[in-house]
Amino acid sequence: MAASPQSTAGQQSAGRLFGTDGVRGLANVDLTAELALDLAVAAAHILADTGAFAGHRPSAVVGRDPRASGEFLAAAVTAGLASAGVDVLDVGVLPTPAVAHLTGVLGADLGVMLSASHNPMPDNGIKFFARGGVKLADELEDAIERRLREPWTRPVGASVGRVSRSKDARGLYSGHLLAAAPHRLDGLKVVVDAANGAAYAAAPETLRRLGATVVAIAAKPDGVNINDGVGSTHLEHVAAAVREHGADAGIAHDGDADRCLAVDAEGNVVDGDQILAILALAMREAGTLRRDTVVATVMANLGFKLAMRREGIAVVETKVGDRYVLEAMREGGYALGGEQSGHVVLLDHATTGDGLLTALYLLGRMAQTGKPLAELAAVMERLPQVLVNVRDVDKSRVDDEVAVKAAVAEAEAELGDSGRVLLRPSGTEQLVRVMVEAPTAEQAGEIAERLAAVVRAKLAV
Repeated sequence: MAASPQSTAGQQSAGRLFGTDGVRGLANVDLTAELALDLAVAAAHILADTGAFAGHRPSAVVGRDPRASGEFLAAAVTAGLASAGVDVLDVGVLPTPAVAHLTGVLGADLGVMLSASHNPMPDNGIKFFARGGVKLADELEDAIERRLREPWTRPVGASVGRVSRSKDARGLYSGHLLAAAPHRLDGLKVVVDAANGAAYAAAPETLRRLGATVVAIAAKPDGVNINDGVGSTHLEHVAAAVREHGADAGIAHDGDADRCLAVDAEGNVVDGDQILAILALAMREAGTLRRDTVVATVMANLGFKLAMRREGIAVVETKVGDRYVLEAMREGGYALGGEQSGHVVLLDHATTGDGLLTALYLLGRMAQTGKPLAELAAVMERLPQVLVNVRDVDKSRVDDEVAVKAAVAEAEAELGDSGRVLLRPSGTEQLVRVMVEAPTAEQAGEIAERLAAVVRAKLAV
């Protein structure tokens, strides 16, 4: 599905409908009601082929974030599933991790979330979860694509799916969060920025029930204001609110609340790497950090890796994308993993990144230790990191071009142990990402631009 020129989604690679996090595109242009319905039908057929529905009447949980297009897309998905003989429980506006959790605890065969996460309001997306609330494997997504719009025998009469609406879905999810919280939050004053998204009600409600004094901002979704200058990609607002209200910390989610970033009492950003470091130490102390290991991506700040090495905690690296973090966690039996962007996975309590759960663990550590967030975050020193996107180049040759390899080797020699270089072909666009970390932002920027010039000259198309 080629993105239209207006689309900001950019998630689908050529020849594959599914990106690293479901199907995403400009709603009603790339992602239409017809496509949503057809995907739902194909997903039902593929799961039936795998034996997922054997011996029982199939069921699905369908949820969405507040963006306006989610209304017709959720209706289309529901229609597709019901027409294929699947009973649908509509849980309404809830975070992505809530849909994953409910898919598991309610014993549903399929979960579907309509959201484009942190993308602007005109975009939307579809994420599928299998039984247990886990993301579909790549091979199942490919199989769904192959089955799109194939002829099929339609159920009739009592065999068609029925549709019901949940009255207590948010309460079930909130109850799960309360049970998983490591510590009460009495005495903490917290600003929560809900991005006018899916966590607008659940985030402040859960924090208050744990004893925190909560100032909620961007918590009045109207269908069009999701992610509009607020949330985890616009931390200046939560930082200003923390300073204005004299809060102990600020929490910011994205549109579907699978991310969590934070600011300390002075409004300084605490990113996903720092949150991961804080949680790793807390979980090791509690004896829940299995194998004293945390999973992170290749984009994790070098300061994080140095801090973990100093603390005797191993780091397993993966490709960028929370699905790859999850795969490594499951394969290795690890309990904690995440990304710099704020996707943090606590596998003992969730099957996917959960921004609200992450916030409870982070704030719980503050309450438990009595330490301000700035002091906890100081466990790692975040090295200046510069990222340059080099467009219109042949990304397939980045690892083989002699001149590029020589330039990288020269930069690595210059930095020694005080920094690092990473050249990464984009998985969704025709570009190469040049990332440099160094002791100073000036040095990182100079080396990144130098390497970008070599890539541009040698790999131009």
